[in-house]
Amino acid sequence: MDLYEHQGKELFARYGIPVSEGRVATTPEEARTAAEELGGQVVVKAQVLIGGRGKAGGIKLASGPDEAFEHASNILGMDIRGHEVGRLWIEKASDIKAEYYLSVTFDRAAKQPLIMLSTMGGVDIEQVAEEHPDRIARRHVDPLLGIQPYEARQLCFAAGVPVELSGQVVKIILQLYAAFRGEEAMLTEINPLIVTPDDVVRALDAKFTVDESALFRHPDVAAMRDVGAADPQEQMARERGVTYVKLDGNVGILGNGAGLVMSTLDVVEQCGGSAANFLDVGGGAKAEEIVASLEVILADPKVDSILFNIFGGITRCDEVARGIIAALTTLDVTVPMVVRLDGTAAAEGLALLEQADLDGVTVSSTMLGAAELAIEKAGRATAASVS
Repeated sequence: MDLYEHQGKELFARYGIPVSEGRVATTPEEARTAAEELGGQVVVKAQVLIGGRGKAGGIKLASGPDEAFEHASNILGMDIRGHEVGRLWIEKASDIKAEYYLSVTFDRAAKQPLIMLSTMGGVDIEQVAEEHPDRIARRHVDPLLGIQPYEARQLCFAAGVPVELSGQVVKIILQLYAAFRGEEAMLTEINPLIVTPDDVVRALDAKFTVDESALFRHPDVAAMRDVGAADPQEQMARERGVTYVKLDGNVGILGNGAGLVMSTLDVVEQCGGSAANFLDVGGGAKAEEIVASLEVILADPKVDSILFNIFGGITRCDEVARGIIAALTTLDVTVPMVVRLDGTAAAEGLALLEQADLDGVTVSSTMLGAAELAIEKAGRATAASVS
């Protein structure tokens, strides 16, 4: 679960990380009041759960309350890469001498937290990694021992942090890792970590992504979720207890098991198609869960076909078949479906589908064949809608 900047800064402050003073505003009037309370120049920042807001015009410097009101009027309601701005962070402006980058993330390959520090902050870390890979200092952390002060000092030396600033940066590295561990995050990032003209180091931005599976241990963080900003399909999936991520394609994907679904996405892409979603119905899915999952996929108007890729283990293929049959009798299904069943009770499931003789349902015996059929049918549906 991603948090807004102001929420991330709230958590940073709990762990002692210095942040700029600011106020949340949801109307131009509140922005004016916040600017009056803060005094002097302020920065009006759009709060969206996606990057690129600065380039989109979602961050503006205001000389005072009236200009803050004007900028707030323009930014509120703005569409930034599909996210509508509904709240602002009004922050006291900062003078900047240098910009650094600092993050703690979870490296799945190494199965350890990874700390990255660079003195080239303020730009995308991917750009720095591509153009100046030697300017990023990296260090994996033993999760049982945590980051030690001497390791943080080594990071500062490797990144080229001036000696006179390393004490402050070391402290923030330790604090950021404490926030990462304490809140069971997947990512804590400061970009930029600024140095002011009087050599004070402070977090000017905050990116905080927490592990959804751990939210039950952090009810205060769970309460920060902005339900209104959630993608409708992802919110629907969460309510139905299925794992769903919306993508940009037009082939709906339903599988059982994250590995199988990821493989299905890869095969669809290799065949020249584009997946509309990642949906893992999980192990042991019953017919009603298949129906619920289909409701989620069908709620996306961009879906032109649906590919079922089920390998029966705990999940029985005949239960999946019953779910498909139930869905077609209870839901308004207008897109073609391609079904591949293999494993436990596959023969029984295929027999049920054959007996049902469902319109718009095609069976394929292989993943590759099923992917090719689903892409072909999606292409036909797209062509028909255009014509």
